[in-house]
Amino acid sequence: MSETILAAEPTIRLAAFLGVLAAMALWEVATPRRRRDIPRVIRWTNNLALVVLDTVILRLSFPILAVGLAVMSEERSWGLFNNIDIPVWLAIVVSMLFLDLAIYLQHVMFHAVPGLWRLHRMHHADLDFDATTGLRFHPVEILISMGIKLAVVAALGPPAIAVLLFEVILNATALFNHANVDLPRPVDRVLRLFVVTPDMHRVHHSVDPRETNSNYGFNLPWWDRLLGTYIAQPAKGHVEMEIGIEQFRTRRDLWLDRMLIQPLRGPAIGGALDQRRLARKISE
Repeated sequence: MSETILAAEPTIRLAAFLGVLAAMALWEVATPRRRRDIPRVIRWTNNLALVVLDTVILRLSFPILAVGLAVMSEERSWGLFNNIDIPVWLAIVVSMLFLDLAIYLQHVMFHAVPGLWRLHRMHHADLDFDATTGLRFHPVEILISMGIKLAVVAALGPPAIAVLLFEVILNATALFNHANVDLPRPVDRVLRLFVVTPDMHRVHHSVDPRETNSNYGFNLPWWDRLLGTYIAQPAKGHVEMEIGIEQFRTRRDLWLDRMLIQPLRGPAIGGALDQRRLARKISE
């Protein structure tokens, strides 16, 4: 079973990715939430080129990825769930919850540590917000994220099917919650109780540092609510709010070459530590 999952993983992930991306692109054309300020051809060509580069670097850098490590862990009895006797369905559910919590905590860390924020701010420097924003991550951040994920998988020993489901769902929800789609407000209010919606995550891409450093969840909304990082709506509203960060505001900054060197440019301002320092100064 595990070997079958491992063999089918690339096909399943690629099919899900292309299907969800196409669906989000059509939905954005049909009912956009915000007006586009930047031509789609500039952003999409560079954001998608970055995905290809990230994928190639990741495959060349790691001999085994998360699903493969889960299969190996099962064969060699590594990790928690390979050494305790619980129903498979429970191991799958708990594993997916723990993996999602790990992604949330990793996201908080990338905002809080200045060196990591330099990498992650490239994701925030997009001047528009649509499905391809959810694909825009620096290659070094991708490598660090995979290292963290592999460590979690090795410690947890989750079933391979749980890791595959988590990866497919996380990729799909990242495309969904970055999409420029206009969900009816009553639907959004109910849906965000169970999954991160575009309106919930768009707050995280506000130029306002208080809002940038909130709503860290990619998939499940519960961690933000439980751990005090949830902001329901942007102060200026979704139509008037400004997307991006203060440092990189030109169209030239949206090109692949500029994205790759952004971690080396300028001070590491705008992260969670800056927000806390500012809040302390205001209170004093």
